[in-house]
Amino acid sequence: ITVKSSSKEPVTAAGEEGDDTPKEEPWKTTLKTTMVNVEAGEFRGHKVSLWELLHSRYIPEESRKELLEVYEAGELTLEQVKTVVTTIVTRAAAAERAEPAAPVSGPRAEPVTTEAEPTPLQGD
Repeated sequence: ITVKSSSKEPVTAAGEEGDDTPKEEPWKTTLKTTMVNVEAGEFRGHKVSLWELLHSRYIPEESRKELLEVYEAGELTLEQVKTVVTTIVTRAAAAERAEPAAPVSGPRAEPVTTEAEPTPLQGD
């Protein structure tokens, strides 16, 4: 009896560890299984999961963390997350296409050039 119960315990423990991966948090599973069609950048022409979009180069890490926290807390619906993520990806891909020379530093440099440009235009 002792041998049987001790042999069952490691199997149960191992089984729990093995089952741990598929049993991810429901909100995470939802993001991985919700497919969207974003006609922008590398995603044009095929459906991708919201999870892939969130972890793409178009979503800054800070924004991703904030979106995940707010969604996990139940403050955003799935539809709201979908709208925000697809909007960010679409805008980022469009901005990247407009300024292919500086995709990484472009967004940071943009506000500076945007502020500098209106002054001469208003002067004319």
